[in-house]
Amino acid sequence: MTVDWPSFTPWTALAGGALIGLAAVLLALLNGRIAGISGILGGLLKPVRGEVAWRVAFLLGLVGAPLAWAAWAALPAPRIDAGWGALVLAGLLVGIGTRYGAGCTSGHGVCGLSRFSVRSLAATAVFMGAGFATVFVLRHLIGF
Repeated sequence: MTVDWPSFTPWTALAGGALIGLAAVLLALLNGRIAGISGILGGLLKPVRGEVAWRVAFLLGLVGAPLAWAAWAALPAPRIDAGWGALVLAGLLVGIGTRYGAGCTSGHGVCGLSRFSVRSLAATAVFMGAGFATVFVLRHLIGF
């Protein structure tokens, strides 16, 4: 993956980050929940009465936000430099990692770090390091 620097707009990136932070803060303040996507989605797999509506609304917002943005501006064309097999394997490994790490990148990296959680700092360092190492090995050592 490469960054398309001529198309990079720091203001939209800043606005996107601010909106993610605002959504995490509002979910914590209004609902007492952490905005960890794996936990929100996982809660729908074993539904509990009174927990389904907010989870569905949050996930619909994740899908609906880019669709709403597309009404005002063109979405960038996705470019994925991997085949279906690699994507499926990566998805399974991320899913397994979220179970072992008791949370995902959004739960630990966004919400946990903002609460100064040492556990989230360790988890974020581990999954970022694992990601860096995986890309280095696959792209530079194996040439995949």
